Amino acid sequence: MNPATRELLMKVSTATLCTALFKRGLRNQFIQDVRPLDPGLPNMVGEAFTLRYMPAREDLNPISVFLDRNHPQRQAVEQCPEGAVLVIDSRKDARAASAGGILVTRLMKRGVAGVVTDGGFRDSPDIAKLGFPAYHHRPSAPTNLTLHQAIDINVPIGCGDAPVFPGDVIVGDAEGVIVIPAHMADEIAAEATEMTAFEDFVQEQVLEGRSILGLYPPTEERSRADFAAWRSARGR
Repeated sequence: MNPATRELLMKVSTATLCTALFKRGLRNQFIQDVRPLDPGLPNMVGEAFTLRYMPAREDLNPISVFLDRNHPQRQAVEQCPEGAVLVIDSRKDARAASAGGILVTRLMKRGVAGVVTDGGFRDSPDIAKLGFPAYHHRPSAPTNLTLHQAIDINVPIGCGDAPVFPGDVIVGDAEGVIVIPAHMADEIAAEATEMTAFEDFVQEQVLEGRSILGLYPPTEERSRADFAAWRSARGR
């Protein structure tokens, strides 16, 4: 990812990014029903590295599979690149954990930017204390083996109804997680930065008692002139 793009995406909201993507006809890029374990962290930004689960078949998924060093879940944790986000397709099923505190800690120590699952994490109170971006549907104590069978790494997946391709740009904030197609990342980041400046201006105006009519959207010349003066005064 372009370092300048990463820096811009650290400063914009998933809501603004959703609007920028919607303008381009993309409606389903927000990962549904996932929440941050620590909503006070800065934005999570990184390229997607994926792990896919399928329904477990009991005779193929005993606890002994973890003895295999090539087990896909273990390999995903050890191969996810520094600065990337591990995105896990758990079929929107949080009845068994996608991962736990030890694996998430390993991701953090390897320099990964964050982890997202549309299932759940076990050891979630411990993960919440790491200061590491982690998003899930809800806590889930049972091991993933009781329900999920890790099957593929770094392939296209669905996560919370959003399509995720390896290398897509993942952004998470206190509200949730958005997926930006890789080829759009630079232009979406630039547009969202412009939108954020305007929305900050509008918020100030509304707090001062101004009507949204003619201001949001800026259909009046006065609104456009006021915004230009506001940007100049603040260096934005």
